[in-house]
Amino acid sequence: MAEKAKQVKKKENAIQRYIRETTGELRKVSWPTWTEARRLTVLVLLVMFVVGFFLAGVDFLAGELMNLIIL
Repeated sequence: MAEKAKQVKKKENAIQRYIRETTGELRKVSWPTWTEARRLTVLVLLVMFVVGFFLAGVDFLAGELMNLIIL
């Protein structure tokens, strides 16, 4: 009887397993310092604005070119 009780193991809930595995993975992450995070955030914003202005210029030029072709 005792052997049967040991063999029957309660199945782990999928949500509990997900949370346990997620917290385990987050402990392995190398988190940036505040200085690194600020520097990288500024870099991302700068690149975002540069690409945005570039695409706006290409869009404007393409629109003007289409106006010249159509008219």
